[in-house]
Amino acid sequence: MDSEALDAYSRAVSTVAAEVTPHVASVQLAVGGGSAVVFADDGYLITNAHVVGRDRNGTATFSDGTEQPFSVIGADPLSDLAVLRVRGEAPPAARLGDADKLVVGQLVVAIGSPLGLAGSVTAGVVSALGRALPVRTGRAGRVIEDVIQTDAALNPGNSGGALADSSGRVVGVNTAVAGFGLGLAVPINATTRRIIDTLLVEGRVRRAYLGVVGVPAPLPGDVAEHTGQHAGLRVVEVVPGGPADRAGLRTGDLILTVGRERVSDAQDIQRRLFGEVIGTRLAVTVLRNGAMVDVIANPSELVG
Repeated sequence: MDSEALDAYSRAVSTVAAEVTPHVASVQLAVGGGSAVVFADDGYLITNAHVVGRDRNGTATFSDGTEQPFSVIGADPLSDLAVLRVRGEAPPAARLGDADKLVVGQLVVAIGSPLGLAGSVTAGVVSALGRALPVRTGRAGRVIEDVIQTDAALNPGNSGGALADSSGRVVGVNTAVAGFGLGLAVPINATTRRIIDTLLVEGRVRRAYLGVVGVPAPLPGDVAEHTGQHAGLRVVEVVPGGPADRAGLRTGDLILTVGRERVSDAQDIQRRLFGEVIGTRLAVTVLRNGAMVDVIANPSELVG
């Protein structure tokens, strides 16, 4: 890489860091901690649900050294998002972007407080989009849908911090639940904004879940021509004992529709799994061994 290109890259990263860092806090709770991002005025911050766990209070430390106590307004384990509110002055809200407009290869900058080191910055590119992440907490399994994969280094403590694009807009909330060496972030888009708004008003989100992990995959040519649909969601893992498992979904199935609505990525499923479908009969059409198969799933409510 020549020096001119390196300088341009460095300028982009440093400009984003300077804009976003003041809006990112280090948060400490009774058990552990992480990072959080101011996303609305009046002291509202967004972080990961796994960062707050079952705690209801903690302390936020901003990049200028200001410390403020906060309360947990609500958390949604399925999206791994939680909303906090500081009891005191806080920086203004960061600018939010739309993760649905990201493309693979795009520059992103991760800002957080790994190991309590405020204002730590790493940079990389979007490696993949539309991933689903299986997570197990004790004996309960769940799936975080539609995460952003990046090669920006993330370590414990980065969780809940900002993933920003080159314009300084926050497009994701970093999560390090996958461990070292794999950068993942919950996207900021229309679906997660709905989740955040619900947390602000109600303190919780009634969420249904199926319990499948999938990746986008193209449909065979003859099926695409017959259905007019060009992509589906390839099942790579079925959470044991979950609704999808009980319905008979299998690894290798290519999901075409959920509730008779077309599915092409994990977010398409997530959009259909809010509280109103809990306990209902939900038709799932899959392509299995070259044949279309309908199964009926009964989505469960995510608890804990």
